[in-house]
Amino acid sequence: MKASDLFVRALEAEGVEHVFAIPGEENLDLLESLRGSNIELVITRHEQAAGFMASTYGRLTGKAGVCMSTLGPGATNLVTAAAYAQLGAMPMVMITGQKPIKTSKQGQFQIIDVVDMMRPLTKFTKQVVSGDSIPTRIRESFRLAQEERPGATHLELPEDIAREHSTMPVTEPSATRRPIAEDKAICKAIEAIKGARKPLLLAGAGANRKLTSKMLRQFVEKLGIPVITTQMGKGVVDETGPHFLGNTALSSGDFVHRAIDQADLIINVGHDVVEKPPFFMRPGGAEVVHINFNSAQVDPVYFPQIEVVGDIANSLWQLKERLAPQEHWSFSDFHRIRDALQKHIHEGIQDDSFPIRPQRLVDEIRKIMPEDGILTLDNGMYKIWFARNYPATKPNTVLLDNALATMGAGLPSGMAAKMVHPDRRVMAIVGDGGFMMNSQELETAVRLKLDIVVLILRDDGYGMIKWKQNDMDFQDFGLDFQNPDFVAYARAYGANGHRVESTAGLGPLVEECYQQGGVHVIDCMVDYRDNSRILNREIRELSSKL
Repeated sequence: MKASDLFVRALEAEGVEHVFAIPGEENLDLLESLRGSNIELVITRHEQAAGFMASTYGRLTGKAGVCMSTLGPGATNLVTAAAYAQLGAMPMVMITGQKPIKTSKQGQFQIIDVVDMMRPLTKFTKQVVSGDSIPTRIRESFRLAQEERPGATHLELPEDIAREHSTMPVTEPSATRRPIAEDKAICKAIEAIKGARKPLLLAGAGANRKLTSKMLRQFVEKLGIPVITTQMGKGVVDETGPHFLGNTALSSGDFVHRAIDQADLIINVGHDVVEKPPFFMRPGGAEVVHINFNSAQVDPVYFPQIEVVGDIANSLWQLKERLAPQEHWSFSDFHRIRDALQKHIHEGIQDDSFPIRPQRLVDEIRKIMPEDGILTLDNGMYKIWFARNYPATKPNTVLLDNALATMGAGLPSGMAAKMVHPDRRVMAIVGDGGFMMNSQELETAVRLKLDIVVLILRDDGYGMIKWKQNDMDFQDFGLDFQNPDFVAYARAYGANGHRVESTAGLGPLVEECYQQGGVHVIDCMVDYRDNSRILNREIRELSSKL
């Protein structure tokens, strides 16, 4: 069999459904092999978008998404997506082409050491040097990409190797069972939880995978222990439920951090130090029970005293079965903090002034999106507002990036989410800065006939950096820009373009877009004057009084 055909057969054996790609001449044998496959080739307009789509596919399915580029600039354009998947624990396999390695036809033209470039950004990176090695190389790439902790892997397929022939069979995936925590660790955690007076549960990014959400909800429902989530843990528990306190959208100083300060034990489920710290441990502070697939990565702000290492869902089940609510547990202070936060969050949601205030914006979107609707957010000021104010009720319905925190991922991620869940409402929420980094993917969305709403929150500047600039008492400088006419821009791609003219008009407009179907781009001016007042000085002053 031709090596490129064997390569595609191996991808099929891994259950690959899509390859997101911009091919080059070095990929043409592989492209021809894909032509005869059931795998869908999804051509994007930038390699970075292909990587973001593959990453999001992996995040939502648990199966590695696949993206492909050529050598040189095609490969370098995948670097940000590689870091996005690696830091965000999203399983992804990257395939890049290369010039022939047995002969040279163009000297060093376009040649860089892509394998070495990918090494610090991936769990595994190899050049395929023989057609016979393809089955095992692909199996290893997928195994490592999907194995806890998930991440990015990379294979480089030179064009002369792709043309070789091989008699090697495909290596089929093996059945695996993830290890469970030892009884000694479970017993120690039970002892600590029983002995605590104010236990608090924190759910992080790792809790948003596999069957963890189901077990976590049963754990909280049975024991009544209050729970908070990180940005990437949103939706693991029902955030409208009675035990949810809030989201750690900020690292410190918010209302939920008053609860953390009062807790004497923090049950930290699925925490990853790659995510921006939801709290800072300190000597003499609350004891921490680390429950995760892997042991804790210790650093100055995270050094848990008890570790329960193994499948998270199984660990929670073991704890739930052997624990009962304790009479000495006291949660009244936590509930007082929750009530104060909810009152704070609801300020401004009735304000009809325009441009729209973030509180009202989040409330309007929550009313429109069903429980299983998916939001994919780019990285900007609105990310904090949605993390804090948007109550998610199901896992992986609010896709935030709090690891690499890159701009430009919101639109491609929304497109991938719609491909994975064609029957659910998907909204990409992006800033004007992040949108313009990959806005060309509107053509891809239109070509794929996706039903998706792209909400552009326009403030004509880099709003999050302005917020930081203001908080540091620096003058407003260097962060403003001009935008195109987004309505005309969307229509130029064959999408539908709209502009919000009033705050009251946002909800009906979005609903109309979903009813019509197709790709809709909405230009909405947002008033970020509340950023400093609500998220900086005032909130620290108010929360410190609790």
